[in-house]
Amino acid sequence: MEERLREQMSFALELDKEKLINRQTHLSGHGRYENDAEHAWHMAVMAWILREYANEPVDIARTMLMCLLHDVVEIDAGDTFAYDTEALKTQKVREDAAKERIFGLLPADQKTELIRVFDEFEANETPEARFAHALDNLQPLMLNHSNGGSDWKEHYITEKQVRNRHSKTQLGSETLFQLTNRILEECLNAGLIHPDEGETPAENM
Repeated sequence: MEERLREQMSFALELDKEKLINRQTHLSGHGRYENDAEHAWHMAVMAWILREYANEPVDIARTMLMCLLHDVVEIDAGDTFAYDTEALKTQKVREDAAKERIFGLLPADQKTELIRVFDEFEANETPEARFAHALDNLQPLMLNHSNGGSDWKEHYITEKQVRNRHSKTQLGSETLFQLTNRILEECLNAGLIHPDEGETPAENM
């Protein structure tokens, strides 16, 4: 087999391992934990459907590619729970090493191209990256809402923690940020998320 095709197929097979990386979010309707591949696919389809709500015009194909690639490094680095402050301290080091190994399976030109897309997402400085990050926030929020806040309850996540995480959604989509706020208010008032210490849902209205 030609070396280039062999390398490409090696990378393609490696991607299959992303299906084994479970996240901390359950599927809708109180299903099992979703895996990274499902999360990435879901985000990519949402990007195309919701593209009209991006704050700026976006190259939707590039945005979708970011969605599909952004968690590939977790094949080696593992899933880092968004609210795990200790794991977040080592996330970049773990993911940088994973990025080099996994994308390094590809021919050099494709390795460079996909690392550029991955790094663009991480930097969150382009319209495409900002919109992809908005979707990365919205997708698990949507599932948590459908599950009666079970994942927030399991880890005792507070309103402040969730709002802090979702604050950057506004950079990619003001419309989706407003939707996020409505969902959070509904969850808070229904007791699906813990209010901050010393507060009650009514005080957050």
